[in-house]
Amino acid sequence: MASSAEGLVPITRAFLARYYDTCPLPPLSEDVSRLTAELRELSDGLARESPLTSGEELLVHEVDHQPAHKIDENLWKNRENIEEILVLLEESHRPRLLQEKAIPEYVDIAATLGELEVKLRSTLKTLEAFQQTNADNVFNTVMTYMPQDFRGSLIRQQRERSERNRQAEVDALVNSGGSIHDRYALLWQQQMERWRRQLAQLGSASGVYKTLVKYLVGVPQVLLDFIRQINDDQGPMEEQRQRYGPSLYSLTKMVLNIRLFLLLTWGRFEEKKIQMDQISLMQHAVDLYTHEFEKFIKFISKVYANSPFFIRAEDAGATESRHFLPHFISCLHFPPSLNVFLNYDDYKETIIPPGKTHEITLTVESINSYIAWDFSLIQGTLSHVTMAYLHGQDIGFHVEYVNPSGDVTLILPYRRYVSDQGNFCTILAGSYKLKWDNSYSTFSKKSLRYKVDAVPPVVDTPHPIDEP
Repeated sequence: MASSAEGLVPITRAFLARYYDTCPLPPLSEDVSRLTAELRELSDGLARESPLTSGEELLVHEVDHQPAHKIDENLWKNRENIEEILVLLEESHRPRLLQEKAIPEYVDIAATLGELEVKLRSTLKTLEAFQQTNADNVFNTVMTYMPQDFRGSLIRQQRERSERNRQAEVDALVNSGGSIHDRYALLWQQQMERWRRQLAQLGSASGVYKTLVKYLVGVPQVLLDFIRQINDDQGPMEEQRQRYGPSLYSLTKMVLNIRLFLLLTWGRFEEKKIQMDQISLMQHAVDLYTHEFEKFIKFISKVYANSPFFIRAEDAGATESRHFLPHFISCLHFPPSLNVFLNYDDYKETIIPPGKTHEITLTVESINSYIAWDFSLIQGTLSHVTMAYLHGQDIGFHVEYVNPSGDVTLILPYRRYVSDQGNFCTILAGSYKLKWDNSYSTFSKKSLRYKVDAVPPVVDTPHPIDEP
């Protein structure tokens, strides 16, 4: 069942601001800025010991600049830097003297590094799980308002196919020797593709979804407006960035400085051996970073889970009042599923007399097209599928492929249905026949409501990716 969107409008920045007023972010520990500054001071000292390598220069350049404005990009940047630090902490990447544990002090340092690796790996898993859950929740919320027929199924299948293709891109990059930075640059580009291009183009019926737009009758306009506006520079998400961004930016700076200090220390270990007080400082910094970052993820997870996407039109312009909070809480939940959100204007109806069949032929010009159908019998006063069968109120249905020579191949085996929806991806061009069979009925005619289509292949066309 699709949720009803009647009377709804997309969430506004002003309304979201009032929601965020009820969700203040606990402040970061003051030690975050202090430890970040101390690590940077130590790194500056190390940089004076010997010239920077090209890789070190790039990292110093990044540390010197402000983090990205978007929360999602910062989360990816934290994930990238945690992975980079984990590589540096691996025993095979430690300085030779540390690997050999030449003196007792190095044994203690190695043990500490092992503890830091465990903490950072746990934080990385927390972040990965949050990003996957959040992506699934957003997509599932969008799909809640899609028509619950083959049109929604095609969008799901397109997403699944696109995700497989994206993972194959990442695997190919890694197998060809791509760096962690290369991999995360690709992952971020893919993220931009998901939101900037695919969802925005669904909202404007262009690009990858242009071939699907005529099949999206019944998609509520509020959903299309939401998708198109959600990431505008001054849109709803800007309020989120203003409220919660600064704390995340501080954590991004902190993890960058942890990585920079470790990278410079390893590169100069032979000339300037690390002191135990410096190891203690880094340990304190990693402990604090992982604690504060996981606390932020836990907080933002709850905020995301309860954030409204759609609100009633009258609530969009609601002014603040002492009665606002209880009224606001009642607005946070999506409306119940009142009915199947379908527009039947694009469906056809026909009557199949007893002893007869009804047949439709669809011509497919390209492989990887979709043959899709959605049909049901109009049951009159009958309300239960079981009763429909008892009264013979079902219909036979099957799909055939006919090649240019006239040879027939059964695609969908014959079965009797009261209703059905489905689709399949074609592997051959040619004619496909969809047949409804009432030949077994002696007296009962069947009233059939149906929609069928041959949907051309949906192909991602490369476009420049602009930051949303």
